[in-house]
Amino acid sequence: MRTPPLKESNDAATVSWAVGDITVHRIDEIPLPPATGPWLLPDATPDVVTRQNWLRPHFADDRGVLRIDSHGFAFSVGGLRVLVDTGIGNGKTRANPAWHDLRTDYLARLSGAGFSPESVDLVVLTHLHTDHVGWNTREEQGAWVPTFPRARYVASRVEREFWAGYDMDEPRRQMFRDSVHPVEDAGLLDLVDVPAEGAEVAPGLRLLPTPGHTPGHIAVQLSSHGETALITGDCVHHPVQFAHPAIGSCVDIDPEQAEATRRSLFDALAGTDTLVLGTHFPPPTAGRVVGHEDGHRLIPVPPVHGLPRAGQGVR
Repeated sequence: MRTPPLKESNDAATVSWAVGDITVHRIDEIPLPPATGPWLLPDATPDVVTRQNWLRPHFADDRGVLRIDSHGFAFSVGGLRVLVDTGIGNGKTRANPAWHDLRTDYLARLSGAGFSPESVDLVVLTHLHTDHVGWNTREEQGAWVPTFPRARYVASRVEREFWAGYDMDEPRRQMFRDSVHPVEDAGLLDLVDVPAEGAEVAPGLRLLPTPGHTPGHIAVQLSSHGETALITGDCVHHPVQFAHPAIGSCVDIDPEQAEATRRSLFDALAGTDTLVLGTHFPPPTAGRVVGHEDGHRLIPVPPVHGLPRAGQGVR
């Protein structure tokens, strides 16, 4: 794996990393507000965070407030143009004020990276949570229609079947109505069985089971010319969890399984050249896992390329 000597600028909106012949682009949506950390990871208290000096300045501030982003990843592999997770989306009714009725330039950023919506072949959904499926659809003439009309949308069969039998509250039913059902109704959603060894959906693209946050949660492994990368989804929300894998999310469906998944994953990654790309990690977003004290830490890996940041476009 190549480690470029560049540093990511704070004004970079579309940055990329090389994994063999695969170029992985981070497609920014929005940075999430400071209140997100205490809500999402309540055990990541300022005292816990500030004891991990390596988290500063990128992943937390001097007060121990976590930095958390919403973004996706786009790349070409095996002849397919792929997007992993689709963020929160625009103009959608959401219970979380930070996610409600957004107006971002996400699609312009995606197109700026060379992935116009019409060119995307495959959308991989690590799980079916609100902040990972929002750009599945966009509004046209008062209706929610698939944003990526030529793409197959892929999710774990376990994931979809779990939510089909789940007693959802109204905000979650709303999310399924505007961001999942239109894709299903268009016949674009493919459900994949993901065994313990993973499921290859294209040469160099493998889905790995990482259950706990949701029962059918998957991570995405990329391989090219002996180099590998792993896109986390929400099996890891923030780098503080490398040091403290017992820190879980308030929305983990099975907290014990989620912790077991993290511990197993961190042990497998530690000391390897696998590039870890965190779906909610703020810049620099990517790194390699190494042993540290009684746990692990993330060594940041800078991108190979960055483009000037467009306006946030968020109201």
